[in-house]
Amino acid sequence: MMMTPDFLFSKPQDERVDFDEKDLILLIPYGLSLTSGAERPFLILKDQAGDDTLPVGINQLEAGATLTQSGGTGLPVSLHKFSESLLESLDIKLERCVFVEIKGVHQYVRIYMAGHPQYQSLKFRADEVMSLCIQLKIPIYATRSFISRSKLMAAEVTGIAQGLARNPLATVKNHQYLM
Repeated sequence: MMMTPDFLFSKPQDERVDFDEKDLILLIPYGLSLTSGAERPFLILKDQAGDDTLPVGINQLEAGATLTQSGGTGLPVSLHKFSESLLESLDIKLERCVFVEIKGVHQYVRIYMAGHPQYQSLKFRADEVMSLCIQLKIPIYATRSFISRSKLMAAEVTGIAQGLARNPLATVKNHQYLM
C-alpha cells in the first residue's frame, strides 16, 4: 500500500463538478507570496471586491512565469506562445478555469473549452496551469467552500514547512529505512 500526502490533512477533498453557476466567484490575480525557506510560493487570487482570497500553491517555475507576465515592464514575455498558437490553429477556445478539488497538497482545476472534438473540459493540477490561464486571460472561478478549504490547506502546508524549518533534525536520515 502506497502512502500519499493525504494523511497529513484534516479531511479528504472530493471534486465537485456539479457546482451551481451562482456559487462561482470570479477571481483575479492579486499577487504572489514568496519565501526563501522550504515553503511553496502561493499565487493569491481575489474577487473583484477583495472580500474573498484564494491561495493557490504553485511551484517555483509557475511563480517565476507569473511574475514575468505581471511585470508590466518592457516587452511581454510569452512563455506559452506555442500552446496559444496550437490552440488557435485547432480552433479550441479555453473558456474558463474552475477550481474543483484538493488532494493532499495539490489543488485541481477543470478547464472548460469549446471547439475540441472530444472533450468539453480537462482536469489539471492548478500548479501546472495557472500561468497559462493568466497569460491567456482565461476567467478563473472557485466556490466559497473551495476557498475556505484552500485556506485550511495553505495554513497546514505553511505550518508543516515552518515546523521543519524550526526543527531541521526532523529531516535527518537516522535509520536505514528512512529517506
